[in-house]
Amino acid sequence: KMERFYNKQKENSEYAKVVKNIPVLGTWDDHDYGLNDGGAEFKQKRESQQLFLDFLDVPKDDSRRDREGVYFSEDYSVSGETIKIIILDTRYFRTPLTDAKQKGKRYKPNPYGEGTILGKAQWDWLDDELTGSKADYNVIMSSIQYLSEEHGFETWGNYPHEKDKFEKLLTRSQAKNVIILSGDRHISEFSKKNIEALNYPLIDFTSSGLTHSYSNFDGEPNKYRVGDVVSETSYGLLKFYFDNKQVRFEIAGENGRIVGELKQVYN
Repeated sequence: KMERFYNKQKENSEYAKVVKNIPVLGTWDDHDYGLNDGGAEFKQKRESQQLFLDFLDVPKDDSRRDREGVYFSEDYSVSGETIKIIILDTRYFRTPLTDAKQKGKRYKPNPYGEGTILGKAQWDWLDDELTGSKADYNVIMSSIQYLSEEHGFETWGNYPHEKDKFEKLLTRSQAKNVIILSGDRHISEFSKKNIEALNYPLIDFTSSGLTHSYSNFDGEPNKYRVGDVVSETSYGLLKFYFDNKQVRFEIAGENGRIVGELKQVYN
């Protein structure tokens, strides 16, 4: 069934135009993975991984074919600057969530220290990627939100010790200008947090989704939010202006209309 869905997507003429002209890097979220809100417990994750990599046309000799999880990185050189793209897998290794008893919320944070999102092998890999990064910008893709954590659905905030571990890694590695991209929520929004010992704010840009949106969205708290939530069908754009070290985060709606924008100057 999943293979049929993937093939149907690849046969879509508009999608075919995209992949023909634009390099596509990807990770999966729960429905690509094969289980709603799924994690390490999914019994067919190995088979699902190969189907996903087939869909992305990942070569048979790529390291992702022989290891657990779809995480990887890619470096791009543009006008003398380097942008490292780090793609995380927040599904394959993720241990169980804690059900919430509160109405309107599906999950609550695990007890501190209990569980993992990335698993040991991926954490070690991420440590190496950031510690060894010489890139001017490090863009990290997480399928679930990192900063927004009050809504009661899937988020890094359900594993508070993992968030602390990530922020300690950022400060210890001193990787330049880390930016987080996230999805999953069927809305688009900007979240921003100042972290002591970092000389730039950490921005989590949630863009979800390109063809579907939560049009009945009626609000939710997010203490890190900047600007308004966009609940119409949209997609995210990052525009790098190397001459003045500015990155423009844009939420675009139908016909490319900009419906949300955040500007950030980096060092």
